Amino acid sequence: MIVNETAARASTRPDPPARRARRGATQRKLTLTAYLFVLPFFVVFVTMLVVPLVYAGYLSLFESRLIGGEVFAGIANYVRALQDAQFLGSLGRVVLFLIVQVPIMLGLALFFALAIDSGRAHWAKGARLLIFMPYAVPAVVATLMWGYLYGPDFGPIAQIARTIGLGTPEFLSPGNILGSMMNIVTWEFVGYNMIILYAALRSIPSELYEAAEIDGASQTRIAFSIKIPAIRPAIMLTVIFSIIGTFQLFNEPSLLNSIAPDAITNAFTPNYYAYNLAFINQELNYAAAIAFLLGLVIAIVSYVVQLSEQRRERRERGTA
Repeated sequence: MIVNETAARASTRPDPPARRARRGATQRKLTLTAYLFVLPFFVVFVTMLVVPLVYAGYLSLFESRLIGGEVFAGIANYVRALQDAQFLGSLGRVVLFLIVQVPIMLGLALFFALAIDSGRAHWAKGARLLIFMPYAVPAVVATLMWGYLYGPDFGPIAQIARTIGLGTPEFLSPGNILGSMMNIVTWEFVGYNMIILYAALRSIPSELYEAAEIDGASQTRIAFSIKIPAIRPAIMLTVIFSIIGTFQLFNEPSLLNSIAPDAITNAFTPNYYAYNLAFINQELNYAAAIAFLLGLVIAIVSYVVQLSEQRRERRERGTA
């Protein structure tokens, strides 16, 4: 009993000043080491993202005039953008692209991920590699390749169609160019999203599947009742990435413009419009305002999607 009381008093006795000083010095060294490891990222982040953003925001508040040079314009560039029919039309075009293309792409990615994870697909490893391989192709190369395939004169699709008497498909016509672009982006990113969803599926404990199979559940029931609800955060991640990528479409319209100049205008997408304003029309201030508005739209849409998902999860937990 006496030994225990002595040990308790010793444990509650305050540390000597020398020990506290050594402990503080060790903690400071660990903190400094951690900051040194993180410092390269912060340097690149600030110089490559924060500084250009601040400078673009500064440019968007000015206006270049023939007489007077750069003058402060306030929000005049933003008001002009909100009244610009070309900018609003490009936004509507990418919204249509988002509504049509993203569900198809993510639906295919989810289907392939579930098929490979089920173990029923033959040559699962080879299929996973083949589906992911288009993502390894640079976007510029992929767009040029599909532009050649779409070509009405020497493209193989057009030649085969003419050979069997179907005429020449007009993939690059003004009415079909958006669908052709959707096909290119879907081909590029199905594999990328499939890998994200497949990795999430592999983290689900196999005991859940075994218990469901013992109860007589089919693979389809397991997919809809166990797998898809379990990987909902990963699905939401792919949705957010797809929203951001859709509003940032640039490579496809800029490269297809040389092949189909009548179908793709200089304001086909907001990103492409801002590029042409800055580097073709030399309207740097207005282009900066367009870029800021585009970033704001992306942030709002992404936030709305995340908020709706969070509310749905809360409702499900409340009814459970």
